[in-house]
Amino acid sequence: AARARPHRPIVHAVSIHDRRAEVTDRAVPGHWEGDLVTGAAGSNIVTLVERQSRFVLLRCLPNKESATVVDVLARCVRRLPEGLMKSLTWDRGTELAAHRAFTVATDVQVYFCDPYSPWQRGSNENTNGLLRQYLPRGTDLSTVTQRQLDAIALQLNTRPRLTLGFQTPADKLAEIVASTD
Repeated sequence: AARARPHRPIVHAVSIHDRRAEVTDRAVPGHWEGDLVTGAAGSNIVTLVERQSRFVLLRCLPNKESATVVDVLARCVRRLPEGLMKSLTWDRGTELAAHRAFTVATDVQVYFCDPYSPWQRGSNENTNGLLRQYLPRGTDLSTVTQRQLDAIALQLNTRPRLTLGFQTPADKLAEIVASTD
């Protein structure tokens, strides 16, 4: 039988229960969910999903050390239009143990899900499931290039979604960005 991994606390973690209501009800854009997708030989990629539009960003990850993850996430934030990432919700993985360094570098608050509660990042979990259509379990993700990840993200972002009234995440995000100009 599989044994559950012991829960290691994240120091100074801010609970998902402390997020403002606007994050939970998707009323305001700019709130993201993030995770790592793991492949063969301990390879990983970062997945980020904007909660209102379901827009996806995928990034290569050379390792899952917290400093590396923080650096990759901070570079993602810097590439977004100003103010488009206001918060990030993550699971309890120690890959984001250095969350305070991320918040200092980006001014983006990180919220952590309850232990063993992946459904609290439902948009991200759904996206990770869609991503497995392109990168099945057991794939060595260290061989996947950023260009390949960008192509997969483009396909996911131009795929109409029932939950968006058959708009695409790209169209929804463009609408959001245009309304903030």
